[in-house]
Amino acid sequence: MGYFASVQIFCLISAVLIVTSDSFALNEASALKSFKDQISEDPTRVFSNWDLQVEKNPCNWSGIACSPDGGHVIKLDISRASLKGFLAPSLGQLSFLQELNFESNGLTGKLPPELGNLRYLRELRVDRNKLQGSIPDGDNSKYTSNMHRRYAPNAPGFCHLTELKVADFSYNFFVGKIPKCLEDHLPKSSFQGNCLQYNDPKQRTAAQCGAGASPAQSHPGGSSKHAPVEHASKHQRAPKPAWLLTLEIITGITTGSLFIVAVITSLRRCNGKSSIIIPWKKSSSGKDHVTLHIDTEMLKDVPSISRQELEVACEDFSNIIGSSPDSIVYKGTMKGGPEIAVISICIKEENWTDYLELYFQREVADLARLNHENVGKLLGYCKESSPFTRMLVFEYASNGTLYEHLHYGEGCLSWTRRMNIILGMARGLKYLHSELQPPFTISELNSGAVYLTDDFSPKLVDFESWKTILSRSEKNSGSIGNQVTQCILPSSLEPRHLDIESNIYAFGVLLLEVVSGRPPYCKDKECLVDWAKEYLESPDGMSCLVDPEVKHFADEDLRTICEVVNLCIHPQPAKLICMQDLCSMLETRIDTSFSVELKASSLAWAELALSS
Repeated sequence: MGYFASVQIFCLISAVLIVTSDSFALNEASALKSFKDQISEDPTRVFSNWDLQVEKNPCNWSGIACSPDGGHVIKLDISRASLKGFLAPSLGQLSFLQELNFESNGLTGKLPPELGNLRYLRELRVDRNKLQGSIPDGDNSKYTSNMHRRYAPNAPGFCHLTELKVADFSYNFFVGKIPKCLEDHLPKSSFQGNCLQYNDPKQRTAAQCGAGASPAQSHPGGSSKHAPVEHASKHQRAPKPAWLLTLEIITGITTGSLFIVAVITSLRRCNGKSSIIIPWKKSSSGKDHVTLHIDTEMLKDVPSISRQELEVACEDFSNIIGSSPDSIVYKGTMKGGPEIAVISICIKEENWTDYLELYFQREVADLARLNHENVGKLLGYCKESSPFTRMLVFEYASNGTLYEHLHYGEGCLSWTRRMNIILGMARGLKYLHSELQPPFTISELNSGAVYLTDDFSPKLVDFESWKTILSRSEKNSGSIGNQVTQCILPSSLEPRHLDIESNIYAFGVLLLEVVSGRPPYCKDKECLVDWAKEYLESPDGMSCLVDPEVKHFADEDLRTICEVVNLCIHPQPAKLICMQDLCSMLETRIDTSFSVELKASSLAWAELALSS
């Protein structure tokens, strides 16, 4: 009996351990799936095998490494995959995670404080994304000098990460202060390229950060120390002369008058136009509300197009040429007019707020001012309530995107044609960055945002801007708090997000893509920039960058392209130059005349003679 009892107890303990282990593994798999669900775009198909139906063991999923016993995830590395989406709080459930790397993606939103629960985390890399908000630290009131980076467990934050040795938050849009526990133990380069309150010249400018970002502020201190002396000195001061008192009185009256005039002017602006009063926070008195202005004058010069016209032009909205979680892009042809691309906002009427209406209005007005041969032109907008419709109408370049021609097109783009495309893109960006006031940047600059006309002239388009509108709207609507009556004008909203540095970096990647014919990111091959680095500064190796399908190219053109690429992708932002300089380099040193391509090879002359 004792033997059988021992066997039963052993089996029972084993079963409990197995169930516990399986349960914990399922918990981690569930956390990973929740993270996957927050990703809206996966162009390199990293998550193609993240499916328990296809691959039951998460240890075999892309980007994941597990502990030796295969029971826990210890490494999650999905860097340089062009992911777009959010970081899920469920990542904080990967309790044994040691390395987390999301470098060089397009992730947005805030850093989940739940990451502070990863007590074994040694390495954290989230640099070169579009993350916003503050860096969560934990409960600062619990921080003491004799308890290094330890906080209360009910206040998650990065100061709980006692094993953290390496962390990189650079080149995002983080705001606020750097947690003291991180600032003391990480290099300055880990925080550069953000909007932090940090005495570092490598932070983004106020224009790049937008109205919501605060510049670095000095810490107050030392003022109370001299208060008694200042108090005592007040009794020892000599009486003021009569002329000085008169001057002070006149100055006070003038200042007060100007203030009253400013208040009256503001009130007239709030009451002079039709506005929408929406309840923000209900109270027993019913007096708390926010006044939002829908300024119809802002769009008076932008053509309004009816939904019925667009429905006919786009063949009942059946010709879809692009989509995202926030919008759908249709192709159509206006009656007796040009081909058009129509962006339809995918938001239900019940979710459409007055803040979104304001931002839609601002975006239409902002896009309408763009007028350059290498920039897509806004032709009009559609705004109707039944059915609920918000659409932007652009001219359509009928030759498709640059991405399609480089990677899926029939035939090959000649060297001269590629150089013309590069010059056109440079001129378009120069116009947006340098010739417009305020400047304008493309939200997602890549070969899919470059459309080609019949003669292969490039046009830069910004079909992804609606994503940033949503985030700005949420930021502003959430900042009202418990304020009482306010008058909010369109001019007071957060300005359009500017990221000139990212545009210049993306332009460098685009140049490599055009010259090499390789996609910027590939699951089976290394990142295009990493692949090209060994050839960029080697005179003998530069020719390896050229697309094998290109039969003839000019060495001088290639050297110029490599020089410009190096300036664009340089890791030190301080050394980045503006598009005006880059465009000038390309225009003065690249010859796109047809004779250049013929001179590149005697074989080209023979081919021309045969064809004639």
